[in-house]
Amino acid sequence: MKRFFRFLRFILTVLFGAVTAGVLLIAAVYLYLAPNLPSIESLKEIQLQVPLRVYTTDGLLMAEFGEKRRTPVKYADVPEQMSNAFLAAEDDRFFSHPGVDYHGLLRAALHLIRTGEKGQGGSTITMQVARNFFLTREKTFLRKFNEIFLALKIERELSKQEILELYFNKIYLGHRSYGVQAAAQVYYGKTIDALSLAQTAMIAGLPKAPSRYNPIVSPERALSRRDYVLGRMIKLGFISDDEYMQAREESITAKWHGLMVEVEAPYVAEMVRADMVRRYSDDAYTAGYRVVTTIDSEQQQAARHALRNALIEYDRRHGYRGSSRRIVVEAEDIMSADSHQLNELDEILKAISVVGGLRPAVVTSVQEHEARVYLGGIEEALLGWESLKWARPFISDTQRGPKPKVASEILQPGDIVYLQETGDEQHWRLAQVPTVAGALVAVKPEDGAITALVGGFDFSLSKFNRVVQAHRQPGSNFKPFIYSAALNRGYTTATLINDAPVVFEDPALENTWRPENYSGKFFGPTRLREALIKSRNLVSIRLLRAIGVKYAINYASRFGFPDTALPRNLSLALGSGSVTPLQLASAYTAFANGGFKVESHFISRIESSNGEILYQANPLTACIPCEKDLVEGVLASDVGQPVQPPDTGHIVDASIDVSGALPEENELNDQIPPRLAERILDPQNVYLTYSLMRDVINRGTGRKAKKLGRSDLAGKTGTTNDQRDAWFSGFNADLVTTAWVGFDQVRSLGNRETGGRAALPMWIEFMGKALKGKPEAPLEQPPGLVTVKIDPKTGQLADSRTPNAIFEIFRSGRIPKILTEGDKSRSPDGVSGSKQSVPEQIF
Repeated sequence: MKRFFRFLRFILTVLFGAVTAGVLLIAAVYLYLAPNLPSIESLKEIQLQVPLRVYTTDGLLMAEFGEKRRTPVKYADVPEQMSNAFLAAEDDRFFSHPGVDYHGLLRAALHLIRTGEKGQGGSTITMQVARNFFLTREKTFLRKFNEIFLALKIERELSKQEILELYFNKIYLGHRSYGVQAAAQVYYGKTIDALSLAQTAMIAGLPKAPSRYNPIVSPERALSRRDYVLGRMIKLGFISDDEYMQAREESITAKWHGLMVEVEAPYVAEMVRADMVRRYSDDAYTAGYRVVTTIDSEQQQAARHALRNALIEYDRRHGYRGSSRRIVVEAEDIMSADSHQLNELDEILKAISVVGGLRPAVVTSVQEHEARVYLGGIEEALLGWESLKWARPFISDTQRGPKPKVASEILQPGDIVYLQETGDEQHWRLAQVPTVAGALVAVKPEDGAITALVGGFDFSLSKFNRVVQAHRQPGSNFKPFIYSAALNRGYTTATLINDAPVVFEDPALENTWRPENYSGKFFGPTRLREALIKSRNLVSIRLLRAIGVKYAINYASRFGFPDTALPRNLSLALGSGSVTPLQLASAYTAFANGGFKVESHFISRIESSNGEILYQANPLTACIPCEKDLVEGVLASDVGQPVQPPDTGHIVDASIDVSGALPEENELNDQIPPRLAERILDPQNVYLTYSLMRDVINRGTGRKAKKLGRSDLAGKTGTTNDQRDAWFSGFNADLVTTAWVGFDQVRSLGNRETGGRAALPMWIEFMGKALKGKPEAPLEQPPGLVTVKIDPKTGQLADSRTPNAIFEIFRSGRIPKILTEGDKSRSPDGVSGSKQSVPEQIF
């Protein structure tokens, strides 16, 4: 018995010594590691890496930029079912242990003793939080001790709910998704409160091994893991037997869900991204900034559709270039083909991107006047003759082959083609990705806010943003600025200019210049109104020569055109300068808002991740009631030096920096004083120019726009030499829109591809949708203008004997007189009257 007690005492002594040594070892390790443990205060102030998100003005998501997909959630917003699923899968004793599960640690120690290898075990949710925020995932004793001590420290300073909130937002769950909300979107396209029990259990099973148990990549392993989580949930009493059985019977519904972009505006989104990187460097991608743009979602969608339809229609007018590829199709009736061939076709079509809404398809059979195509995913379509007969062979931009008589002249089985959805009973139509480019931008004339912007047919096809990067000749789209300059010099809308052949020996043009009208015809003495309506080139040139090139350039600079982009010769009258579509649309806003210079901008507000307003746009605003110091008919800016143009190398985004102590948003907006735009045109000039451009639509080169059934619209077509560029810019008092069509590598668009044919349809489709249901918004006629009857042949005041007299608008001090025989004499240079008196007639 004594021997037994001695042995027992020895064992107890050894155990006590071992425990003492262990405690001393742990204490020593703690004392060694404790000084280097991070402060838990940093957890309370942790800045999760949240991507940059870009929204329309009405709150719809346009884009997201950042490596990690994460949408932070509050603990209170996490459904109890999801919380229970993670506890069942990862740490069912979470609410009872102090941050370290000693049972789990004992299991890990026994595993080490039995196998001599380190293994997993005892990693609580708190320890995972410690590892995810502060430590690496390497399996070393030192890291494990750090993890344990840090977990204990976290538990002392944070509540269980705060720890779970950090965990739910930080945990990596595969496919670039960090946090439960991002995972719900990636795998199911839902928010966490919309997930089923089976889907919740699937996500809860991912932290153990996101790649191994990924339901998209490894559905069988993921199903096994999901069922394990469900089993744990029923064992712990989190769900009932019925809920368990129903969830187990649910099949895997996970699939890759890309970003939930609600409005497609990649060109604008890229402009925002570049601007944010300029402001905040690389923090732009991780700090969770929320940018609200000026883009209107409905107008943006209308702009995208209008541009794509216009470019596709242009492309159809110039012939079919044939399929880009041909494969072997073994069965004519593809739906009866074996699954192997269907899978092969599906893989081929998946590898071909949808471009500009055009879907790829493979031709499976061709009959006399129809063709059957397979679009993938067990979907096929029949293309009737109406969908095919347009496809005359493309020869060049100016020439097409003969009209096809049968479908086999267009398509062959195995051809890879693109289809356009038509929205009618045909449903699909043969199409092709256009080689021509285009741009459309809409601007709010009141303050320069860009409400819609499309920089090309498809961003994935070309990231070149033609709205702000394409510097092209505006052609006749520039003429309204020349005519406005002439009206400012005293000319009237009834002034006669001789539309006749002219030859210029201009040193600035290097050789003899013989300009012509588009039609090649000459029409003699022409009133300015008729000249702009019919876009007469020779009249514009003579008018520019009369007012002076230098004056015209200075005048145009008021509208924001860089004077360095404008030629210092008479070709300026035909729009030979270099402008972007946005510069042109911005310049037209002065005609739409009553004569004020506003600045184009696309960012309305920037918010931090916690909703603080860091930037609030405060753009220059046109305000007729607010203006002062305007002498009737003459601007203060007209006296002395001409108005200097702003630096238009970049879009100006006027703002107020509101970082720091921030009041509520509504209070903030009330505190921002409005910035009043400078008047650059007098009201009479604005209205006269508006009336000229309104007649362009009523009876001139833009008359196709009359189909919109509105009387408040004004605009101007533009076509450059050899139809290299086609333009239309138009507006009412609420919206200015510019549309452009041309090739990136400058060449002719082809015969008769004028602004009225190539660009105007895009403008019409967009404005029809943008202004649908909105009341007419014409410019109001200001004081100082009168309407009188004139002789259309002479431009002079009509009397009771004048045949075919018409009404015309004049400044009250510029009303013409009745022409007498003595007035019919002309000076040698074709200008009646002295240089001090403004001419009414020029020949």
